[in-house]
Amino acid sequence: MSREMICINCPMGCRLTVDDADKANITVTGNTCPRGVTYAVNEVTAPKRMVTGSVKVQGGNIPMVSVKTREAIPKELIFKSLELLKNVTLTAPVHIGDVAAADICGCGVDFIVTKNVSRV
Repeated sequence: MSREMICINCPMGCRLTVDDADKANITVTGNTCPRGVTYAVNEVTAPKRMVTGSVKVQGGNIPMVSVKTREAIPKELIFKSLELLKNVTLTAPVHIGDVAAADICGCGVDFIVTKNVSRV
């Protein structure tokens, strides 16, 4: 099967054509750099995404703090991982890089804090 996609690995935004009829030999055309091939193959075989959200903070100078996954997670876990964040409350102080939720959905990736929050 042939499909069209736009590479999001760099600002070039190459228009890629991916033929994955033979799963053992996926071909990619239209890329201007090797990252386009890697992106396209990953996208058709095991798509992953970075996920961002926010969690509550108790006793902080702000009531919520932003979090993100440490690395991309399987696309099918996005909504389940965001549901998990609804039950997370951190206690100030909170620092960039602190783990807000460990091993989300059993995939081995943590949600980490992206902003410092001081205690009031």
